[in-house]
Amino acid sequence: MSDGTERPKKITPRLGAVQETLLIPLYARAAESAAGRGLLHDPHAVRVAASLDYDFGAAAGTGNAFGANLRTLVLDSWARDFMARSPGGTVVELGAGLTTRFERIDDGRVHWLDVDLPDVIELRGRFFPDTGRRRALAASVTDPVWTEHVRRLPSPYLLIAEAVLAFLPEDEVQRVFELATERLPGSEFAVDTVGHELAAEQNDPKVLGRFSARVRWSTDEPYAPERWHPGVRLRSSVDFGRLPPAVGAALRPEHRDALAAYGTRNPSRMRAYRVNRYGLG
Repeated sequence: MSDGTERPKKITPRLGAVQETLLIPLYARAAESAAGRGLLHDPHAVRVAASLDYDFGAAAGTGNAFGANLRTLVLDSWARDFMARSPGGTVVELGAGLTTRFERIDDGRVHWLDVDLPDVIELRGRFFPDTGRRRALAASVTDPVWTEHVRRLPSPYLLIAEAVLAFLPEDEVQRVFELATERLPGSEFAVDTVGHELAAEQNDPKVLGRFSARVRWSTDEPYAPERWHPGVRLRSSVDFGRLPPAVGAALRPEHRDALAAYGTRNPSRMRAYRVNRYGLG
């Protein structure tokens, strides 16, 4: 029997092939938070996922949830470090997807710009309206217009491209680095990279399932972007076997045991996925 109260209508995400992959990390954060296992707590991801009319079984089927959450924790840690060193500076999420990083780590001073393609920004706007310190911009990461918007915000800048650049061809990834280095000198750029062998595995239809996007840029060398511009310098690079101290300390024993067991079985694969921080200019 109905109590006469209508449930809010769910939102059907209408996204391009690459953009649809943003639902994988959203699912990972929401599922982990709902399970209460302690790896991360993200009620905003739970709220957004519950509001979407989408079969998240496809995201669950990729088997990437644990790794996606570890990557998120590494980037959260680096963003917190940046905010502590640069109070009132600006964090720029390139290919923001449905990230909830601002909601997790906002210190009350940081400025924030979420950049993504129009279909994603339209969807984001349903959940995350612009505020005085946090705004969204519909633009391609290869379009210099986003750098103009960044330069209007308080410096210094931390740029984050999480689970984005691997889906672009190498020449477009190079363009992103060149744009950021030449137009935003002095910035930091946090990027994840996928090794060649791992990219081939990820592109197996049995792994990505119904997702049609494929890894197009892979590298076994985190130093590779240094060859694209003399202003690019690798500052740090971690894999899941060597996490930043702040992240490693936050893991429960069962998380550490799982990583150790995986590293023993697949040492080269453990090193094939990296999260890197570059200095620009």
